[in-house]
Amino acid sequence: MKPLERAAPPASESRRSETFQHRLEQFNPGMVWLDEQGHVTAFNDVALQILGPAGEQSLGVKQDKLFGIDVVQLHPEKSRDKLRFLLHSRDAGGCPVKSPPPVAMMINIPDRILMIKVSKMSGADGACGTCMIFYDVTDLTTEPSGQQAGESNGLGGPVAQPRRLFKIPVYRGNRVILIDLKDVVRFQGDGHYITIVTRDDHYLSNLSLGDLELRLDNSIYLRVHRSHIVSLLYAVELVKSDESVNLVMDDAEQTQVPVSRSKTAHLKELLGVV
Repeated sequence: MKPLERAAPPASESRRSETFQHRLEQFNPGMVWLDEQGHVTAFNDVALQILGPAGEQSLGVKQDKLFGIDVVQLHPEKSRDKLRFLLHSRDAGGCPVKSPPPVAMMINIPDRILMIKVSKMSGADGACGTCMIFYDVTDLTTEPSGQQAGESNGLGGPVAQPRRLFKIPVYRGNRVILIDLKDVVRFQGDGHYITIVTRDDHYLSNLSLGDLELRLDNSIYLRVHRSHIVSLLYAVELVKSDESVNLVMDDAEQTQVPVSRSKTAHLKELLGVV
């Protein structure tokens, strides 16, 4: 089976080709000051505009009540372990004021993509808290889904559909880069991280397969296994061995991705295989 025909780039591609680093330099970062226990002591205006509505909509907490709250509580429950991991990370030498690299996180309320950097703060008596800095890269990485709103959220209004991804932010070599989604062959999950595989490279990301699945075109990207999402544009061959089915992908290693039994029939339908 040959790989499916790849779609031509959208007309808006020229808008997206502007250098990411140049765009990033123009952003005003959000900043949140935390005490040693990770409780919020201050926001700048950008952080308050983004995290304020998140706290009010998800927690029912008014903005003036956010001071003193555990910052982890401002994020969806499924993202909290990842944020705790970031806040408590230390470098190999164990220095309390050194900082881990940025991570990308998807925040559902409001539906934003943030690149978050944590910097440990040191005062006269040693480590005294944390400064959490983030860039909102939503407009550089997503676009409206174009789908109708879903069912009611139980509060009288419809549930907004997540924005559709077209680029994925990752951190490499002290820089944040954006990977074109059309270049991605497959995603592989492993704990707090996923591996993003293109035809000639691999990238590590903090995003989850569950978050990605909601923001990908399901006519092209299919979660064939709990640990794997594939792009059908790069599917090469279905291989059956005993009771298992694998999908050969057009990456450098011609990787055989396992296909769950529950996904086999749907995958064959999408590929036009009898």
